[in-house]
Amino acid sequence: MIEIKQVNNAKERKNFLDFANKMYKGNPCYVPPLYADEKTLFSDKNVYFDTCESCFFNAYKQGEHVGRIQGIIQHASNQKTGQERARFTRFDAIDDQNVAHALFEAVENWAKSKGCEIICGPLGFSDLEREGLLIDGFDQENTFEEQYNHPYYSALIEGEGYAKETDWLEYRLFKPERNEKVKRISKMVMEKHKLRLIQPDNIKTFIKTYKDGIFHVLDEGYKHLYGTVPFTDRMKKQLIDQFMLIIKPDYVGVILNEKDEVVAFGLCFPSIGDALAGGNGKLYPSTLIKLLKTINNPKHLDLALIAVLPQYKNLGFNSIVVDGLIELMIRKDIEYCETNLNLEDNYPIQAQWKYFPHVQHKRRRSYIKKLNEQ
Repeated sequence: MIEIKQVNNAKERKNFLDFANKMYKGNPCYVPPLYADEKTLFSDKNVYFDTCESCFFNAYKQGEHVGRIQGIIQHASNQKTGQERARFTRFDAIDDQNVAHALFEAVENWAKSKGCEIICGPLGFSDLEREGLLIDGFDQENTFEEQYNHPYYSALIEGEGYAKETDWLEYRLFKPERNEKVKRISKMVMEKHKLRLIQPDNIKTFIKTYKDGIFHVLDEGYKHLYGTVPFTDRMKKQLIDQFMLIIKPDYVGVILNEKDEVVAFGLCFPSIGDALAGGNGKLYPSTLIKLLKTINNPKHLDLALIAVLPQYKNLGFNSIVVDGLIELMIRKDIEYCETNLNLEDNYPIQAQWKYFPHVQHKRRRSYIKKLNEQ
């Protein structure tokens, strides 16, 4: 018999937070989220509760903890799309369809009680959280930004009546040779449209000066993409606070037009997955030492955010992005970059990677189910 418990006390919260780390202990492909960040899921300080409702469930079989799931209603997203959707995320379970059924039944009943007609996922509060179910690339180490899962998860989810809504592709880009043609086009585009690249000497000053323009570009550049939501002021602050430690001057920049307006933004992170692996997401002294060493001397980068104002997208900006990334990888002796998630139909983004030796090594999926068709 499967027992479902809604998370509403300290013991259940701890069980929920610890489950994935226990399930994937010793798995070299699993990279844990930071435990302190995950704890905010249950805190009134979680900025996403300004626009979201959420629920959490644990599953037990003969007294043993065997699964978990979170449900989310992202009201800002629903207002944008005009659909009454719920999302599921943080689904982890043993390979047992009865366990999966009990967990999804609980989150779907919660969603229906809130008036939702559709449920989709895995999707978090926003696209800046871990999203998508890994369906290919189970032998590849995950980046810190994404979530690992066992191969059988897709069968469990599809067994509950879910179907594909969209996929994301992930690429690994290896260090290329300089491309003089791309460099020439990039320079021409910059000069023709009176653009200039600004990189920081001091991160705090840079963020203070350009943060409003950066978030405007992110909102405008991403607003038509799947699962995205507008930034609130509290979301902006939390994002800056979370990433301040690992933002380095060499890996961030803005492009300004002749009016000194931000028209594009790019940010890479040192790949910190190896440093965090094995620490259950907790920053023990030994983990912190490895983390700081990786941040200060990375050999691999994660492409975190690249956004361009829509009116500038068709002016040759791809050449600027490609040339900038090539020069960065050569200058800093970066072995490879991880693209993280590219929507499968985002062909302009994927077309950029042809200038790099690359492999498409992972694929993720978001599922959908209509709640009234049961």
